[in-house]
Amino acid sequence: MTVTHRWPLIVWLLSLGVFAVAAGRMRLATDLSAFLPSRPSASEQLLIDQLKEGPASRLVLIAVEGATDSARVLISGRMAERLRHDAEFSAVSNGAAAEREPEQQLLFRRRYLLSPSVTPERFTEEGLRSAVRVSIDRLASSGGLMTKSLLPSDPTGELLGILDRLGAEAHPETASGVWVSRDRQRALLLAQIRAAGSDTDAQERALASIRAAFVAAVGEAGVGDARLILSGPAVFTVEARDRIKGEAIRLSAFGTVAVAVLLFAVYRSLAALLLGLVPVATGALAGIAAVSLGFGMVYGITLGFGATLIGEAVDYAIYLFVQTGERRREEKGPGWFDLYWPTIRLGVMTSVCGALPLALSGFPGFSQLGVYSIAGLLAAAAVTRWVLPRLLPRGFRIRDLSGAGELLILLVSRLRPLRWLVPAAAVLASGMLWLHRDSVWNEELSALSPVPLEAQRLDAELRADLGAPDAGYLVVVGGQDAEAALQAAERVSSHLAALVEQGVIAGFQSPSNYLPSRRTQALRRAALPEDGVLRERFAAAVRGLPVRPGGFENFFADVKATRAEPLLSAEELRGTRFAFAVDSLLMRGRWGWTALLPLRAPAETSGPGVDAPRIRAALSELQEAVFLDLKAETDRLYQGYLSEATRLSAGGAGAIVLLLALSLRSPWRVLRVCLPLAAALALVTAALVTGGHRLTMLHLIGMMLAVAIGSNYCLFFDRLAQAGATVRPRLGRTLVSLTLANLATVAIFGLLAGSSVPVLSAIGVMVAPGTFLALVISAMYWKPDEGCMP
Repeated sequence: MTVTHRWPLIVWLLSLGVFAVAAGRMRLATDLSAFLPSRPSASEQLLIDQLKEGPASRLVLIAVEGATDSARVLISGRMAERLRHDAEFSAVSNGAAAEREPEQQLLFRRRYLLSPSVTPERFTEEGLRSAVRVSIDRLASSGGLMTKSLLPSDPTGELLGILDRLGAEAHPETASGVWVSRDRQRALLLAQIRAAGSDTDAQERALASIRAAFVAAVGEAGVGDARLILSGPAVFTVEARDRIKGEAIRLSAFGTVAVAVLLFAVYRSLAALLLGLVPVATGALAGIAAVSLGFGMVYGITLGFGATLIGEAVDYAIYLFVQTGERRREEKGPGWFDLYWPTIRLGVMTSVCGALPLALSGFPGFSQLGVYSIAGLLAAAAVTRWVLPRLLPRGFRIRDLSGAGELLILLVSRLRPLRWLVPAAAVLASGMLWLHRDSVWNEELSALSPVPLEAQRLDAELRADLGAPDAGYLVVVGGQDAEAALQAAERVSSHLAALVEQGVIAGFQSPSNYLPSRRTQALRRAALPEDGVLRERFAAAVRGLPVRPGGFENFFADVKATRAEPLLSAEELRGTRFAFAVDSLLMRGRWGWTALLPLRAPAETSGPGVDAPRIRAALSELQEAVFLDLKAETDRLYQGYLSEATRLSAGGAGAIVLLLALSLRSPWRVLRVCLPLAAALALVTAALVTGGHRLTMLHLIGMMLAVAIGSNYCLFFDRLAQAGATVRPRLGRTLVSLTLANLATVAIFGLLAGSSVPVLSAIGVMVAPGTFLALVISAMYWKPDEGCMP
């Protein structure tokens, strides 16, 4: 072999080395950023921050069921004790009395800094008299015993006011001193992971810690029938990553085995089988290298999608082997490359045009799929054209397929009389799509969720039991530092309180409820009179009331201590559930601090959710406040990408038509290639919609891939029609190679159709039947008897 003939092999080997190095340095990512915008707007960035870093993203809902009531209580307590000492968690709570005691002590000691009622007016003579009267009136209420015990120390009722405000928030039921579900069959815990919601590795470690704590607690309790239930975004994220990894390995392995078995059954040659996988392996490495170099990381979903490359990249080797490995010496005429390479090259370009909309997508995950496909297909085609022929051993042959060729020629001839069924089926499919036109597309982001419906139901059940916020409605404010964010939260809180009174919302949470800003605390402390002034005013205020002025020394001492003590800090909240709330609702981000104020929808509302326009109107004068309806925002985000995908797909289809027009130079030939594709997609889409499926942008991407791959088969039938009279053995081999290539594609994408990952299953369910129908319909409209010589 001369140097000129060796250079393709040298370039290929060098490229393999480069690809292998890039793939070896690959950083795998499986977080949700694959499906978030790469260039978000300001409002989209707020949404993304909440999905990645928000309070809901770091919560783990924990339930212990089975065993006896006392065993569940014991397990809950032992788990909470272990997890509180675990660095993976910033807070763990199960409602035990040991948690409530330090909280009550903190509230009592810091009541004058925490109570919004503390103003200069409240500590005037008239204000004190009014507050003491309210406390006296409370003595006759159901909470009179508690009021009586607090009255000497807190005659103005600051602690009870704080407790009333916190009591308005949703809380779990309690039994035997710990949180339980409403049916009392589960002990409940709530844990907050310290790391960001986007740190999947940290979430996995935290979940492992929870499971280890459960096993240890069960062992200490001496029971064997207790069960652990975990839910929440962290659980879903880790499970989705494991599922994607597993699917990537499973699909790639099963796909390779399925194609290998199919090819070996046809070739009956181990050399042909192994050599046929060379373009596939090269394409896969090239795709991973291109994505790794272009994006800095490879999403797990991209590796799962890599299995699809097997189905198309192997086609090129099939065309080569079936045509050259079974060609007889007595056959004259042009060789394989002269006959078929122009058609294959055009097919590769149509596939690139079909993958281009993916590469241009604003979803980084989909963009990676496009780049992977384009790089992989170009590499596989190049290896088939310039490298693979040089690797074929001398005298390379596969088994005689002439019998299969004759059978396929006969089958195609029998299909032609049935071609009238195609327009009839296309018209019927169009009619069905028209009838279902209002329910064809699913425009909710939840349609892409990899979380099973049963897991979603269980999560909603646990959230209802725990009273955990789902953060469906948020008011978001920011500041350069935590103090500025807390002050902004306080300004928003005053407007939200008015909405609560009007019944627009049922309530809200704010970090300033648990940690007021230093400015607010300083104003409240300044409102407290000096000791002598307070004693004088208080004595005048209680004159004539049924209390003894001399019995309030603890009250005077506490006010004096508050005036002298430093302000409340976040560190002082540690060990209480208030720290849990502040950590959840006050976060440090890339551009400062963010305070979150989750809203609760009224239970008696007639429609879904809250009255968003009234909320936005009430907050309109606060420029720093942004109201987010997370479901509406995520659905709007998805609808934007669906529109983008539609435009890009239309552009990709237009590019394919333009490429065909420039290459084929005949409107009739362009129609002969495009119409079978259009009919195939119409039939598949109608079947899915009629069967109850609502299409997502994933199905749209599957349509483009079906067009890209199916066009290869249509182009071959167009080439056969243009070739006129064709040697019958050569025609048979062409049909065998097309059928074998199509079977390999259908096998691979058929595996994807059964995937539990929505991205892969939606693509598979479109491409597998779509490409098969494209081949069959193209065969129906070809005239084998008019273009075949014996």
